[in-house]
Amino acid sequence: MKLYFTRHGKTEWNQELRFQGMTGDSPLLPTSYEEIKRLGQTIKDVPFEKIFSSTSLRARKTAEGIQAELSEPVEIIYTDELKELGLGKLEGQSIAEMREIYATELDHMRYQLDQYDPAAFQGEPIEQAISRISSVVNRAVDSGNGPYLFVGHGASLTAAIQSLSGKELADLRSMGGLKNNSLSILETSNSEKDQGYRLKLWNDDSFLM
Repeated sequence: MKLYFTRHGKTEWNQELRFQGMTGDSPLLPTSYEEIKRLGQTIKDVPFEKIFSSTSLRARKTAEGIQAELSEPVEIIYTDELKELGLGKLEGQSIAEMREIYATELDHMRYQLDQYDPAAFQGEPIEQAISRISSVVNRAVDSGNGPYLFVGHGASLTAAIQSLSGKELADLRSMGGLKNNSLSILETSNSEKDQGYRLKLWNDDSFLM
């Protein structure tokens, strides 16, 4: 069974270099809709069983744009469990300005998740984000034959995919973070699920060029 993952299209806050997080949200850029269309056309013939999407508007619009391109459109299941990592007081704030205050914490979030402690800005522990996203993936695998598409967010989805593939917390960012509208694929079977998932494709956005 193949599991496809993508990060939402680029937003106004992405362009302005602002944190979004779990509750922060901003509209997709006009150019993002064309990129979402290209992603949809790239995977249009994959016989998805379902699409799972974060309930955040930027993810919902991305999921709907992909769905519209599929040769056989399927149901979209919206769930809060696929939302972005909660960033507490950082949400909506300038990344550069917050780095002046929380330099150590933000370095750990980007490069050393085993040392990441978001308590200073009332953020969500990375382990919690990984757990909620992994639970969506595992339930989907248990419930059908796939393939499935999951539409989520950069920080939380990066950590969850890498964790599902077997990496330790310290190594979850070793391959970098997910780009907007990129495609990643994990593969498993019901008989192999207890042994984890195999990473078959990571952060591919070649179809957007």
